[in-house]
Amino acid sequence: MHANTELVRARITRFAGEKIAAAVYRDSHPLTVEAWEVPDEPVPFGVAVAETFTPFAVGRPWGKPWGTTWFHVTGSVPASWATEGLRVEMVVDLGFTTGQSGFQAEGLVYAPDGRIIKAIEPFNTHVPIGSASRIDLYIEAASNPDVSGGGFMNPTPLGDKSTAGREPIYTLRRIEVAALDEQVWQLGREFAALDGLMRELPQDLPRTAEIQRALEQAVDAMDPDDVAGTAVDGRAAIAGVLAKPASASAHRVTAIGHAHIDSAWLWPVRETIRKCARSFSNVLELMDEYPEFKFACSSAQQYAWIKEFYPELFERIRVRVAEGRFIPVGGMWVESDTNLVSGEAMARQFVAGKGFFLREFGVDPQEAWLPDSFGYSAALPQIVAAAGCKYFLTQKISWNETNVFPHHTFLWEGIDGTRVLTHFPPVNTYNSDLSARELATAERNYSEKGAANSSLVPFGWGDGGGGPTREMLAAAGITASLEGSPTVEIDSPQRFFEQAALEYANPPVWSGELYLEFHRGTYTSQARTKRGNRRSERLLREAELWASTAAVRAGAEYPYEQLETLWHTVLLQQFHDILPGTSIAWVYREAEAEYARVERELDDLVAASVAALPGKADAHTVFNAGPFEVDGVAPLSAGIPEATGIARLRRLDQGYALENEFVRFDLDASGRISSAVDLASGRDAIAPGELAGELQLFRDTPNQWEAWDLDVHYRRHGEAIDQVDLVEVTSNEPGLVAVRVDRSFGSSSVSQLFSLTGSGRSLVMTTTVDWHERQKLLKLSFPLDVRAERAASEVAFGHVYRSTHENTSWDAARFETSAHRWVHVGEPGFGVGIANDASYGHDITRQTREGGGTTTLVRQSLLRAPLFPDPEADQGRHEFHSSLAVGADVAATVREGYRLNIPIREVSAPIVEPVVVVDNPAIVIEAVKLAEDRSGDLVVRCYESLGTRAQAQISLGFPVARITETDLLERDLEVSAGLVSANDQCATLVLRPFQLVTLRIRRS
Repeated sequence: MHANTELVRARITRFAGEKIAAAVYRDSHPLTVEAWEVPDEPVPFGVAVAETFTPFAVGRPWGKPWGTTWFHVTGSVPASWATEGLRVEMVVDLGFTTGQSGFQAEGLVYAPDGRIIKAIEPFNTHVPIGSASRIDLYIEAASNPDVSGGGFMNPTPLGDKSTAGREPIYTLRRIEVAALDEQVWQLGREFAALDGLMRELPQDLPRTAEIQRALEQAVDAMDPDDVAGTAVDGRAAIAGVLAKPASASAHRVTAIGHAHIDSAWLWPVRETIRKCARSFSNVLELMDEYPEFKFACSSAQQYAWIKEFYPELFERIRVRVAEGRFIPVGGMWVESDTNLVSGEAMARQFVAGKGFFLREFGVDPQEAWLPDSFGYSAALPQIVAAAGCKYFLTQKISWNETNVFPHHTFLWEGIDGTRVLTHFPPVNTYNSDLSARELATAERNYSEKGAANSSLVPFGWGDGGGGPTREMLAAAGITASLEGSPTVEIDSPQRFFEQAALEYANPPVWSGELYLEFHRGTYTSQARTKRGNRRSERLLREAELWASTAAVRAGAEYPYEQLETLWHTVLLQQFHDILPGTSIAWVYREAEAEYARVERELDDLVAASVAALPGKADAHTVFNAGPFEVDGVAPLSAGIPEATGIARLRRLDQGYALENEFVRFDLDASGRISSAVDLASGRDAIAPGELAGELQLFRDTPNQWEAWDLDVHYRRHGEAIDQVDLVEVTSNEPGLVAVRVDRSFGSSSVSQLFSLTGSGRSLVMTTTVDWHERQKLLKLSFPLDVRAERAASEVAFGHVYRSTHENTSWDAARFETSAHRWVHVGEPGFGVGIANDASYGHDITRQTREGGGTTTLVRQSLLRAPLFPDPEADQGRHEFHSSLAVGADVAATVREGYRLNIPIREVSAPIVEPVVVVDNPAIVIEAVKLAEDRSGDLVVRCYESLGTRAQAQISLGFPVARITETDLLERDLEVSAGLVSANDQCATLVLRPFQLVTLRIRRS
């Protein structure tokens, strides 16, 4: 046979694209269109339909950026279409581009009575009409701009309504009633599946040639001028190759419908709410037609929005949830970031998320579901398990720039030793279309071959939503068992994990964090939002502690509703495109306003709780919400602080010395730290010839994702900010000495305040920046005279160790890492802790000095200035607090992190004894609150903080009826993991390294 493969394939492609696609709709007629443009923000259906609509013609521009236009569509269905094999539909083209679904115009279709029918999306343009003879529909059309324009680097004004402009950006192309030919549509689906499979299979396989010849014969069998009349002949020609089943060893795909909807990103939160309604209505419409279809949806926040704004749609979802077809997964309030979120906030993601799913649906998701977050904290396995989950799913690590992750199904081991069964879909996307190409990708990539043979494929348009389409469901049906293809079965994620656990009895283990070798700039971008998050986490801790104390001590009413609402606000802002700093300006304008509101309301709650406490007020009372003593005031209590030691400020020949009985810090004439001495050991922590507390400015031009990425080449383009405008003593009192240094650089200025208290063991640096740079990175540098083989960085409920060398490509790829409140570097007998109150990004390296000795360099990343998606990101004033603790071990650094982040409150109030006391400082109390079920029980959450085995007694300052250990949802554990014994006054805990424990105390 002559070799004519390419010619045959070109013929098949042209026939399918030009003839079959054009014949899907046998006939169509225009409809009558009227329109009303909403003046500003979206309005409900009932408001819109009461407005005056005016005639609107196809071909006319519509929709300013971020605007809403309502179209009223009327007309009749030709009687001649009442023929078997025809399906009557309305077809709409709002002016869609070839870009991705969810990143451009979208619409939601309503019946005249307000019932939602389905959405209109770029690749889902039809609306079923059924047997009706008349059409009367409303379309709420959103003219959302394509903010990225196909790239993620160039600045754009489209990210905020105030700068996006008011001219129309779309043209209405089509609104027609059309008759879909079901035979032709099915033929098109079969052609697509076979053509795709043929192109994925090796050319020398008999199966490949068989498919090609069958498709060629189908083209021969059909009349290009009468595809509708000859479609049956075309389908008959390919029926034989479609009927051949998959091989017994074919890769097994469990497919699950999915619509990854970013809770904010290149659109504001208000638009996400509408995206949820559109995607979910599409899903429900498909479920009416395809009984085998199942859909997984995470994020309780999105269900809550639907319940609030689209209650009728929510009730339809509730029915499908009860059937097991609309499946809540993940158990979290949103798909949050995990690198930057505190341990308690991460726990509350599950408390809020699972709590909603249990209350509304009686569903307890068994899998944590984070397909798109930017790396995964090593603390997560324990938190996932403590929330009652067994499994974890993500695929984001497939984005690694340097290393290919070695597993797809494995056990992930966290910092405490907890393991969860984890799956990375080898299809490498959470937005699959179930094409032959993507199914082949899953099969080829799957790394467990020979030991297991199953993977999960989430399918449906995502990021901006849209969800599965009927074309995807047709693909699933065709490839259920098709020779040459993986098999496809639609089933739930839980069912997949259960089968995977049975299939793969001894999966490999990955221990520690799942570090994403990409998007490292997300630890730093949008510093105000990161500060708002850290401050809110702290204030929520305080508000719950003092409200619980007031409830126990004075019988005060606990503000359940207000605290829950405030937690939900903060949890939403922790979404993986908000907190990391990768959303549009509109999102951050709202986030900063929300954080300011949260701060006001929580400060008011604290004040109300303090006012409710019984006893005689003292004007000098200090409230210490932290887990460690501060100036003689016990943790979680209020008392009178002890007198501090004496701090001294001395003028040197070239600078100043700040000292007390524990430490001495020298500043040189340039206002940088030239010496940091631990007086007990006499050891200077600053490397010889180096200066600490130095601000360094770097060029920051990543290769592709502007706000997301920090590329290693930044290190080659940096300089110290050594311009000094002023060095001034601002305090020289016995209890506090301070020196201020003012600098200027580029278009910006900075003031650094170096301060030391009489009792302090650390130098505090307050860095105030008026920042007006572009594509620059600002770091605060500490070159230390220690040979640290590894660095400890705080994460949720503990810390991780990371190497400071670059022995392997995995080490080298971790050139920027995240830490919460502190990092620690040291060598046997001596260490240094560096804490912060709002920064997360760090780089930690070491170099050997000429003549011997090692310098370990620790740098905090303070600010970036990316141009996309928010061209004004981080411009303006910022304030950062950092501290340098010399001669500190990890325990001292843990204390310093809490001290810097939970400042004491000076209030005229009575002295207050703590409601709970722990006698081992290794065990940190992270939360004191009243129970979620509003029973009045006290809940105490604590963890082992040093990575050691620890025993402690927890004493309660009130009569106790019962103490039990619970999971994060405050459900009693069948077998206690850390609680050894309990009586009516105390509990004894024995904890493994970094173990997390939740205690529930019933008051008598």
